[in-house]
Amino acid sequence: MTTERTFSPDDPHASPQIGDLPYSIERRVFARVPCLIERPSVPVRALLIAYHGSGAAKEGKLGVYSALTAQGVAVVIPDAPLHGERTLSQPGLNHREFVWESARRSVAEAEAFITALLSEMGKVPVLVVGSSMGGYVALSLARSEHRVRGAAALITSGVWQEPDVNAPGTRAFLEAQRPTTHAEGYPPTPLLLLSGDSDPVFALDQHHVPTAAALERAYWAAGSPEQFSEKVYPGVAHYTSRKMRDDVVNWVTELLKG
Repeated sequence: MTTERTFSPDDPHASPQIGDLPYSIERRVFARVPCLIERPSVPVRALLIAYHGSGAAKEGKLGVYSALTAQGVAVVIPDAPLHGERTLSQPGLNHREFVWESARRSVAEAEAFITALLSEMGKVPVLVVGSSMGGYVALSLARSEHRVRGAAALITSGVWQEPDVNAPGTRAFLEAQRPTTHAEGYPPTPLLLLSGDSDPVFALDQHHVPTAAALERAYWAAGSPEQFSEKVYPGVAHYTSRKMRDDVVNWVTELLKG
């Protein structure tokens, strides 16, 4: 372990780092969920759980939010159910059911996963960020998991109109968690909604606009409009852009000042 060694101050260990602050990358399993952790070299003061999209894996999110490690934020990147190390064939599920079943399972396992993380990291604030399918998870956890202190949902939707999803458990999840019809459950949890105006998967007027409108109404009605923010990025399609990433990093930074 490098932490047990002594290094020259003039030429220290070549490790991942942000500025002059190193961080480590670990593969761990918490509550049966394999994940990668970007662990700061300074004391951990918060967790950011980053949920990836459909067809991806935890490795693809390495380095995206690592700038936060310099502030003592441990970035935790799990493999979503049915993805990465957890890939399984799912006979009988169509493509949309596969996506939503993965999201449903992520939400179902989050309580045990977060409990296991906090048992090691200490009682620190938990934030979540998710892209695309991971955005479904982030939106759900903002309502259902009381330990989530803030959620950022990127290149995703809160409309959740899915006529091809008929698997009973997955269908029930959609109806119980749909953000546009359950928006009153979000305040006062800080929520960030980010979309690209050229997203071919989630057309702006069909997804971001009604989602943002429903959430804005809910936060105003609850007397906490400052806790919801949304932004659209010109020219950005279905990907997490650098400006989106930077805005998430700044949003986390501001939340931790409070």
